[in-house]
Amino acid sequence: MKRDRYGAFITFEGPEGSGKSTQIRWLAKALHQRGFSVVSLRDPGSTTLGRRLRQALLHSQQPLTPLQEALLFIGGRVALVKERIIPELRKGKVVLCDRFHDSTLAYQGFGGRMNIAWLDRLGRRAIDELMPDLTLILDVPAEVGLRRLRHVPDRMERYGLAFHRRVRRGFHDLSHQEPHRFVVIDATQPAKIVQEKIRCIVSERLAGYFATLQRSR
Repeated sequence: MKRDRYGAFITFEGPEGSGKSTQIRWLAKALHQRGFSVVSLRDPGSTTLGRRLRQALLHSQQPLTPLQEALLFIGGRVALVKERIIPELRKGKVVLCDRFHDSTLAYQGFGGRMNIAWLDRLGRRAIDELMPDLTLILDVPAEVGLRRLRHVPDRMERYGLAFHRRVRRGFHDLSHQEPHRFVVIDATQPAKIVQEKIRCIVSERLAGYFATLQRSR
């Protein structure tokens, strides 16, 4: 994709129960207080199509194969990129997103044992190679994350412990492949400590990112 965007795109990834939603909310507030224009999204769920797919993927009783899940997630992501992410980046906003392409690789690829290279190519091409500037992986052991859940488990959360352990290993494998993009954070620490680490990482990255954009104009 042509890099005709001037905002910054940050995604949050991690196993179930890692605290992504809470940390995104805190980070959005902190960035807003510093004067950044911020929008928080989730994948799927931040478009009309995404909300319908989220219901089908996470809350229906319909059995789905890993391939069916992957294609539905990717389809919703195409709408999310076109309708929300690209327009917000072109306005110069910081876009925070709860899950993105890497979750499909971790869950349907590593967890569901699909061909990772094929799934990666398909997913990237579907979104015209739009990838985050920074991806934060909030890391917790699978058994710890699942114990943290305080709601009725959705379809993904009901998969067995072995599945969720493969998902976690998948996120680690992905981080090793692109160390410039990923930062892994130990999310077993108290939430306030995790919050401060995220704030420091994002502040440093944004300062460098927007300085580079200014020089390139």
